[in-house]
Amino acid sequence: MTIPKQTSAECADDRQTAADQPLVRFTPPESLSKRAIRRPELHRIVPLADTTIYEMEQRGEFPKRFFLTPRCVVWDLGEVEQWLEDRRLASAGSTAERTCGPDVRLRKSRPVRAKSRRA
Repeated sequence: MTIPKQTSAECADDRQTAADQPLVRFTPPESLSKRAIRRPELHRIVPLADTTIYEMEQRGEFPKRFFLTPRCVVWDLGEVEQWLEDRRLASAGSTAERTCGPDVRLRKSRPVRAKSRRA
């Protein structure tokens, strides 16, 4: 059995009908669109030190990390972005004065560094 060859005009017609078809995009359900990020990406989003993030997690002020494997720790990107947005809104709506560090000009004495002794 032989298959008849299509002419170039028939091929062009096939392309046009395919081009006329609307594209159907697949949108995953909400549960499949979640994304986990590792520490380096977290630091690009939230510029805080590891110890600060850890302490805030322990106090319940930052999204909790979870383990994918015994050695792979990740955070949920959606939770981190929501935390960041909450912080932004809290900062914008805050009328309280921001605290500043101690006034070093009021010190009685200057801290002394211990000199190391080399033999």
